[in-house]
Amino acid sequence: MPSKSKGASNTSAPTQRPILHTASSPHSDPPSPRQETVMPDFMEELLHSLRNEMAAIFQTELQAALNENLTSIKTELQSIKSKLSVSISNIKSDLSALKHTVGEMETSLSTCTDDIVSLQAKVDHLSAEPLKVDRKCEDLVSRSRRNNIRIIGVPEDSSISFTTTAISSMLKEALNLEKEPLLDRVHRTLQPKPRPGERPRPIIARLHSHMDCVDILRWARAQQRIKTADMMISVFPDYTVKTVRARAAFTDIRRQLRDIPGIRFRLLYQARLRVTYDGVEREFNSLEDARSFIKTLTKLLSLTKTNEMTKTKIEITFSLTEINKNSN
Repeated sequence: MPSKSKGASNTSAPTQRPILHTASSPHSDPPSPRQETVMPDFMEELLHSLRNEMAAIFQTELQAALNENLTSIKTELQSIKSKLSVSISNIKSDLSALKHTVGEMETSLSTCTDDIVSLQAKVDHLSAEPLKVDRKCEDLVSRSRRNNIRIIGVPEDSSISFTTTAISSMLKEALNLEKEPLLDRVHRTLQPKPRPGERPRPIIARLHSHMDCVDILRWARAQQRIKTADMMISVFPDYTVKTVRARAAFTDIRRQLRDIPGIRFRLLYQARLRVTYDGVEREFNSLEDARSFIKTLTKLLSLTKTNEMTKTKIEITFSLTEINKNSN
């Protein structure tokens, strides 16, 4: 390309002189026909040379600008690449440290989880122990009261002296016992003395023989309200507060059982409901289990009753049909 531009410039240099000479000499002779034929070719060649020269210059300048820009871009890319390499190295280092930290945390968490499981088992065991101790204490207290009876209704200002002999004589007279029961001790419950007109404190009497206690409670259960020496008394077992509440929870269940024919039940110590129906005996310690049993039994009896009524209706209808046939 540069060689062409030089040739073009060398060719155009001598050709410009006649043009300038022609333009600067107005008094010269008019051009000949041969000169008129050469001028368009010359002009075309001149324009072609100028076009090529301008294209070469433009290409050179563009190439230089592109080279400069490419060099700048390459430098910037190299700088960015270096920065990215440093950043990637830092990220890899951080990830490696993070991976190591996570691994240590996983190990620690695994150890903590094992410790928590072990501690939870110990806590469950230790939580169950107080419940066992509480149940055993409740059972011991209740068993220590098995020979006790609770007498309710004796006024605070009664003429009866609170001695074992006096209370034994009162029980013999009130329950029509054959002999006076042997009592170990007698006292009122440990409550503040009531005011005049308030309910008197119960009397706790401990019998020496458990059989005497059973007989007295059986007679008292049969008579319920007992009249003696111008006063009405009641005799009950001396249960703990917890046992009384547990037994009282079965009151509604026992009321429902009384309405079911052919069923026998009994509330055992401490709070166990024994039910016998159709020769099958079942025992319930939970109120929910007893309710579920009664609900199922009630549905079964209702279904049986419905089937029996349907069967009876069918038999009656069949009998009426036979009577009508015989009459006809």
